[in-house]
Amino acid sequence: MRVWDISTEKLCKNHLLGEHRELHAIWNICTQNKKGYSNHPETKRWKGKLKALYLRHEKQVVEMEKRGYIHKSPLDKNLVIGTNIQNEFVNTIDEQKNILKQKNCDCNI
Repeated sequence: MRVWDISTEKLCKNHLLGEHRELHAIWNICTQNKKGYSNHPETKRWKGKLKALYLRHEKQVVEMEKRGYIHKSPLDKNLVIGTNIQNEFVNTIDEQKNILKQKNCDCNI
């Protein structure tokens, strides 16, 4: 489970779409008090930061549409609360870049 802190433009198709699915999972856990993965470090870092998570989703949507995808899973803007900045990291941005480089994918890192 991961929401990258790297520009969506740099993510390959698989990482962009995978992140989008996982962001929705985190959103549902945080907004519906679901238990699955609620104690995962990636989920915990978004608690109290739904505005930041919402903004990341909007960046994903823009990038997905640039690539020709049709987005049909908007987030409920009425649930947007908390800070608009994500300043907690499971891995630093440099560590995230290294993780992606090792995956031998089409990410532009």
